[in-house]
Amino acid sequence: MATRKQSRIFPLFQGLLPLRHEQVTPDILAGITLAALALPEVLGYTKIAGTPVITGIYTMLLPMLLYGAFGASRHLVVGADSATAAIVAACLSGLSLVRGSAEWLALAQALALLAAGLLLLARVLRLGFLADFLSRTVLTGFLTGVGIQVAVGQLPDMVGLPATHGGTAAKLLNLIAHAGEANLPSLGVAAATLAVIVGAHALSKKAPGALIAVAGAIFAAWFFHLDQLGVKLLGSVPSGLPSFGLPHIPWNWSLIQHLLPTAAGMFVVILAQSAATSRAFAAIENERFDENTDITGLALANLGAALSGTFVVNGSPTKTQMVHSAGGRSQLAQFAASFIALLVLLFFTRPLELLPEAALAAIILRIGADLVDIQGMRRIFSARPSEFWIALVTALTVVFVGVEQSIVLAVVLSLLDHTRQGYRPHNCLIVRDAAHGLRALAIGARPHGTGQGALPPSSLQVEPGLMIFRFTHSIYYANTELLSGQVTELVAAAAPPLQWFCIDAAAIDDVDFTGAACLRAVHDTLKKAGVELIFAHVSDQVRTTLEKYQITGLLDKDALFDSLRTVIHAYTRIRGDSGVK
Repeated sequence: MATRKQSRIFPLFQGLLPLRHEQVTPDILAGITLAALALPEVLGYTKIAGTPVITGIYTMLLPMLLYGAFGASRHLVVGADSATAAIVAACLSGLSLVRGSAEWLALAQALALLAAGLLLLARVLRLGFLADFLSRTVLTGFLTGVGIQVAVGQLPDMVGLPATHGGTAAKLLNLIAHAGEANLPSLGVAAATLAVIVGAHALSKKAPGALIAVAGAIFAAWFFHLDQLGVKLLGSVPSGLPSFGLPHIPWNWSLIQHLLPTAAGMFVVILAQSAATSRAFAAIENERFDENTDITGLALANLGAALSGTFVVNGSPTKTQMVHSAGGRSQLAQFAASFIALLVLLFFTRPLELLPEAALAAIILRIGADLVDIQGMRRIFSARPSEFWIALVTALTVVFVGVEQSIVLAVVLSLLDHTRQGYRPHNCLIVRDAAHGLRALAIGARPHGTGQGALPPSSLQVEPGLMIFRFTHSIYYANTELLSGQVTELVAAAAPPLQWFCIDAAAIDDVDFTGAACLRAVHDTLKKAGVELIFAHVSDQVRTTLEKYQITGLLDKDALFDSLRTVIHAYTRIRGDSGVK
């Protein structure tokens, strides 16, 4: 029994099996392409996170292997990510540590360990739905802000100036103040690196422009002795496998209190970004995807990062797109990329020592610029201006306040926007339509063909004395005043007077305690006015809820109908039986 339960929590090779023979070669080639494109990037992410440069390659080793073995998606590529790397740096900057030091790295590992623990807890409790609490709109604004912050942070290294502390605005002001001290050879290296990357991308989106630029910069540094011209080089880069084990930090409650909010923020970003990417590619390939199962792979990937001397990893939309465009259709591509990273660690770290920091900064600036989604922001503004302002506030918070604070704000704004929609739902009446029989009319709207004159009250009734009111949201504490007010106004203005008032519950999937109290009050108000309250399209779940709140006991035994037509039929029959014309 225990073995069976463990196999459900830790499923193996869901992203690999079944492996088709004809797909092996394309997957391996896609993995080689991924390695060529990703290796320069992961070196850059270490500058964002503030960890030693070799830790970037470590993110392509054990974390990739663990996700490939335990993840649910056949397509998601897991690795270093600019957003989570920026969160790591923002957290550790407040501890007065030296960037790149052993203590800094150990705490970065601890953050990955805590994020892994939160992900495992989410898996056990089946909390995959939490990915939905960071809306796509807010995520677009968040990543745009991170992109601006990351890009601006690389400008000093691109021109050979010392890095400065402070926010994005402070870094820009310091850059302007010391512009005259810029090292022109460093600027030339950065400009050449960007030109190669942009040019290669223009020729082919599959071209490893960053890898070509890195190779060219290393050759130029060696051939022209750029270090003698004031160009800073990476310097010593260790080779071989990482050391494995828990991070060496003084575990205590005070430290955990400082790290846990940041780990929680990374947890939300990992869930939202990874789930959105996995869902998108599963839909493209018409495959099933279980986000709760996928959390296992994400958790173990971060556990692997913590135990192998590197920082947190995340699902990467850009790397996933790289593999998919190159023909990869399973996690075999990620295994191949991890093998290439292993070869680099064992045999090719020495050339990295000659890599100019200006070239690496230019690569990161390009990554940051790609995160700035101007077109996405424009689409949001065109489709839903209110959500655009939320995305913009999130982006500005990242740039001018901080990454950690923006995550909290992003979640809060997402929830407030959702609550706002439920707080003022667009309710309607079901009315007669000569062409279509029945149709929905938004409350306050005028039916087609009524001209500019006042709307006859009788046209709001399906039958004389019968009004059908469709409430388009769950009934909960925030919208009960709207429900009560609209019902009262409709009944008071009805002509002829109503006999039945029907609430169409097709869109109602829950009623909370305050909502139940509101329905009792509505029933009492209608009863005093001589109007019978009935319901249509009540789901089994809502029916059970109404029974629990003893709402059904207030109604006549035949007051719950399966459809609107049965409501109309029952009403006309009763009117006919009573002789009402």
